[in-house]
Parts: sequence; structure tokens; C-alpha cells
Amino acid sequence: MEELMISSENLAKLVDSFLKEGMDVFVPDSNRFGKINSSDKLVLDPSMKPTDISAKGVVFPKVDPIFHYKKDKEKVEIFETEPGNKQIVFGLKPCDAASFKVIEKVFNWDYKDEFFNRRMQNTIIFGLACTYSDEYCFCTSCGLSPVSYEGSDLFLVRLSEKEYSVMVVTEKGKEVISKYKDLFSSANAQKKTEVINSIKAPEKKFDSKKVKDWLDKNFETDFFNPTGEICLGCGQCAFVCPTCHCFDIVDEDYEYGKGRRMKNWDACQFYHFTLHASGHNPRDNQAKRYRQRVSHKFKYYIDRFGAILCTGCGRCSRGCPVGIDIGGIVSQIENLK
Repeated sequence: MEELMISSENLAKLVDSFLKEGMDVFVPDSNRFGKINSSDKLVLDPSMKPTDISAKGVVFPKVDPIFHYKKDKEKVEIFETEPGNKQIVFGLKPCDAASFKVIEKVFNWDYKDEFFNRRMQNTIIFGLACTYSDEYCFCTSCGLSPVSYEGSDLFLVRLSEKEYSVMVVTEKGKEVISKYKDLFSSANAQKKTEVINSIKAPEKKFDSKKVKDWLDKNFETDFFNPTGEICLGCGQCAFVCPTCHCFDIVDEDYEYGKGRRMKNWDACQFYHFTLHASGHNPRDNQAKRYRQRVSHKFKYYIDRFGAILCTGCGRCSRGCPVGIDIGGIVSQIENLK
């Protein structure tokens, strides 16, 4: 992989060039990844806490129109959704960047989701080496690290306030910067190695293989009852998660004779998620629903796709209103017999 360097000044020029070309540029703030209209608002801080909400909405929006329709007594007209702009996303920590590779497996399983794939094709991801860590981080338990470049097209390592190392990871990344070669310089391999070696990785909390072994053998269990007793079923954990991907499809009328068919985020923690038309609900309490959440991430997705449905970002635990910590719960499972 090609290694380059770019100054902070030239990085700002690169962002302004993207904006002039009509691309949508997203950067993190404390809450979410939002669009900017000037390089003055570019934020690349490796020590920043992960945003409250992940970046998955860039390629998998919370509400996403499949098509619009107009109907009268005689006919129904369908209007296809227009393709979006090319998108550049800066400053994704490894736990965010890797999530896109994880969820694209389900969006290309038995059916290829053209909406997700089209956005992925139009999106360039600038990952960023991470120096933040707290009690909720466990990327190392999910096969990642603060310097993992999985899912990034270009991966940045901040060498100083004035310069960044740039690793060109994919052909898409190579193509997007090819016409801006004059903004880049030769790599400083020694400085990059020094910075990477100075980054402290979060302590590994659990062995995912041992967790899966227990989940394989313990579907009927009382282990999740204490969590079920306090869980509110609010779905915060799923909505901030970079890898949760469940959605519902609903037709919505917004004017007389006009409407749209929408994909809306859904969550297995909601009571109605598995409610049958008969009134029967196979997950009729919160303990069963939380068992589903853990099992989906650390067993079912591995069974189906060979990947953990979690990147260890810790968002669900940081934001849980009753203090449920999935990292702690999964760590307990590893030690169960």
C-alpha cells in the first residue's frame, strides 16, 4: 500500500476541492457526523471521544425513501429515488470505519440492496488512528485496534498538529486523490512508526470465541434476566450502534393522493419487533430481547457471515439510560460454565 504525507494546510485545500466539486463532506462533532460547507469546520482529533451517534447513517439513513408515489382512482405512478451526491467522510475511528465492511455482508446476502450499495460506491472513507480510550472501549476484543485500517479507503495518522501520514488502502482511495498529488509529499515512515507505537490500545475484555461457545450451548438461560429487569426497551443501543441494521418498510401518505415507501430503522429491543399478527410474541420480555441482541452480535452473525456484529465502540453502553454495559455483560459470559 502506498504511504504519503499531507500537511494540515494541504488537507484543508483538499477538503475545499471536494466541496467545490459538489461532494458532500462529513466530519465528526461531539454528537454525530454532519455535513460541512468549508474546510474551516474540519475536525480531525484522534483523542476525541467517539461521536454519540455512529456514521452508519451516511450510507444507511435512519429514514430512507425507496420510492415516491402518486395515486388516484385510475392509476398509481411511481417515482424512483434520485441517486445522492458523492460523499467524503473524514475522521472515522477504526471502530466506525470497520463497521461498513461488517454490515455490507447482510446487505448483499440473499438480496443486494441497491440503496446501500449505491451509497457505499459513492462514499470515500478517511479513517483516523485513534488515541481515545475509556472503560467502554473494547475494539481489541472484536479483532480491531486503534490503528486498524479495515473499511477505510485512506487512513490518516496524525503525526503532529501540522502533518498527517496517509495510507492509501483501496483503489477507490487511490483514484480519489490521484488528481491532487501535488498536495501530498513522501512518507515519513520513522515518525509514523513512533506515533503508532505510542498509542495505547484498550485492554482486551473477552475472548469472542469463548463467548460464542457459551451462546451456542445456552439458549434457554436465566443469565439475561437481571438485564431484562432494568432494560427500558428504548432502542438507544441499536440507534447509536454502527453495526445494527434492522429496518421496517412502511408506506406513508404525506398529502392527499401522494406518499412514499420508506425504510425506517427498527430494533430488536422493541416489543413490537417480533409481535405476530396473532398476538403471540416469541420474545415477550426484555430479557429475551436482550439475549437476542447479544446472540445476534456474538453468535448468529458469526454463524451466517463469519464476522462479529460489533466493533467495540462502546456507544451503546455510554448512552444507555440505565447503565447497561454490553462489554461487561459479554465479559461475564466468557467466564460462565
